[in-house]
Amino acid sequence: MTKPEKLKLARLRARLRATGVDVDLQAGVIEGYGSLLERIVRHRSGCPKCARGEGHRVFVLTVTYPGGRTRQLSVRRERVAEVGRWLDNYRKLKEAIEAICELNHELLRPEPRRRRSGGRHD
Repeated sequence: MTKPEKLKLARLRARLRATGVDVDLQAGVIEGYGSLLERIVRHRSGCPKCARGEGHRVFVLTVTYPGGRTRQLSVRRERVAEVGRWLDNYRKLKEAIEAICELNHELLRPEPRRRRSGGRHD
């Protein structure tokens, strides 16, 4: 990891700590909703492995942004576990934010009115 990347990660960790959300950013977070896919790529000609029908295993990170825009990024085999952790961190962060929103909704709901005693007694 380069020095600018380390500084950026440190700033992100500090901002996250300030919100009180406990998410491990050791591995990073994928921005937007993402999926890690495994695909088989086959060459049209000239590749003995593809000619046998085996093909080549590749990993692709598909990230969907608001508005429906989608991006696909190739992921090297040695980084698949790391990207998987990033996706887990994103899901944990999203769950934490949703939990905070639910708590805020509870706080905004009015208290139920209590019945006053002192009505007519027969």
